[in-house]
Amino acid sequence: MGYYIGVDVGSGSVRACVVDDQGAMLSMATRDISKEEKLPGHVTQSSNEIWDAVCYCVKSAIGNSNVNNGDILGIGFDATCSLVVLNKDSFEPVAAGPNFDNNNQNIIMWMDHRAIEETKEINRSGDPCLKYVGGQMSVEMEIPKIKWLKNHMAPEEFKKLVFMDLPDYLTFMASGVNTRSYCSAVCKQGFLPKGVEGSSKGWSTEFLTKIGLEEISQSNFNALGGPNESGNFTYAGNQLSTVSESFIKSTNINPGCIVGSGIIDAYAGWIGTVASSTIEVPNNKEVVDIEECAGRLAAVAGTSTCHIVLSKTSIFVPGVWGPYRDVLVPDYWCAEGGQSFTGALLAHILSIHPSANELSNLVKQRNVDKFSFLNNYILELSRKNNLETPLLLTKDFFLYGDYHGNRSPIADPNMRAAIIGQSMDTSMDDLARTYLAACEFIAHQTKHIIDTLMNAGHTIKAIYMSGGQCRNNILMQLIANCTGLPLIIPKYIDSAVVFGSAILGAMAYSSSKNNSDKGGADLLWSTMSNMTPDGTTVFPATEDSIERKLINVKHKIFLDMAKTQQTYRQLVENAIR
Repeated sequence: MGYYIGVDVGSGSVRACVVDDQGAMLSMATRDISKEEKLPGHVTQSSNEIWDAVCYCVKSAIGNSNVNNGDILGIGFDATCSLVVLNKDSFEPVAAGPNFDNNNQNIIMWMDHRAIEETKEINRSGDPCLKYVGGQMSVEMEIPKIKWLKNHMAPEEFKKLVFMDLPDYLTFMASGVNTRSYCSAVCKQGFLPKGVEGSSKGWSTEFLTKIGLEEISQSNFNALGGPNESGNFTYAGNQLSTVSESFIKSTNINPGCIVGSGIIDAYAGWIGTVASSTIEVPNNKEVVDIEECAGRLAAVAGTSTCHIVLSKTSIFVPGVWGPYRDVLVPDYWCAEGGQSFTGALLAHILSIHPSANELSNLVKQRNVDKFSFLNNYILELSRKNNLETPLLLTKDFFLYGDYHGNRSPIADPNMRAAIIGQSMDTSMDDLARTYLAACEFIAHQTKHIIDTLMNAGHTIKAIYMSGGQCRNNILMQLIANCTGLPLIIPKYIDSAVVFGSAILGAMAYSSSKNNSDKGGADLLWSTMSNMTPDGTTVFPATEDSIERKLINVKHKIFLDMAKTQQTYRQLVENAIR
């Protein structure tokens, strides 16, 4: 039997797991990583700290698995879409600001919003490549961050830089091979695969010149990995090489272990979930093609939530990132919706409420997590008030939760939160109602994204969730009720993303046996379907239920609150011009 390692670098921790070729997870190791925010919106990390954590987790996961080291055949990586800044000659870390006084802080995190003005300038260019990122770039993408660095560094220092998305940095460190993944380049850096808008080199000289990054094109795009014609762009799970000598020394990993091309964490969540079968929503065993996944939306939920759906043709969706070609497999397209503030929203709502300390004391006394406590509290409060459904607790309470801007489908970083119906009540009852309203907001925004995708031409039949939010029964039922779609919960609730990376390790090993370095839809699908365990299904309530009636009317209010906020801001802007 063969065994595979998956590595996941999230916003606050690194994880590594060992799985067998049937998809059974044998061990897991975790280490926290830090971040700095020296100025509001300027969030950085250290690639050295992250790589040390990766090596620790891989070594620990192997040791805890009781697997013979020689049977570890493949390793896959995923990470957040954060920008790693390095010296182009030494590949040593270079400070990424805001003060440029610490080379160890050389990663601009995905959540960093420093480049708002640069993003506006890029979007004013009207370049055709913007069509493939939902019509406009997001402040969370990497080209705006690179432009910010140019605007804040001496020209001679900026020219010494090379940039990597974090997943590509990890595979570079593990293999010693300097390749770039289509996933990172296309999704976050404005790369267009061959044939898209007539692209031949992947990078557009015209676009980079328009936005003031002509230095990158003048140096043959080497700061971004070079032109596509050099052949160093890879599909998810492509074999890169065996592990590097330095990685072997740091982890004691099998020297023959194959490194697979990396992927952004949300896409690893797609790989780790959408092949899950349930009794109610089974896989079609007669279909041996990745098109079986079309119509399955992966919702990868953590601090933020990403919504990924695959299609055979390009579908343009306003305010939704993509369509991205080749980011998972050749010649297929992905759309990526997103919410920047979901898990973080619930944590924020609980932390700022006057009863926050009381909640903390209660959960300590009862030895439960806050969400389990609140979900039970809401059910008890509903029973105490003889309500037909707990949703009646918030029937006159409306929370719009875009505290950190809107990623999709409004695509407006200036969107902010609003509450209608708040009283002077500061009790635990009010905290529970506010929390329930925040869960409703997450569900409404999920529906907003899905409706936008479907109105543009996508077919979505089911939602495949992953992440710790899956344990929140109230939130899961709200999402199912609001969207009217079945919701699939994976076996590995907290580990679907790192499990997806292990699948990439298995795929890389399989492709090495076939002497192929090409991505393959059939190989990815067969590996996913063979290794992904069954999940469970959450169904929406019936359309005539009070829950669906309430949530449908409140969705209209949700949409109105979003539109009205934009109207108010425009009225004020018009007044002060």
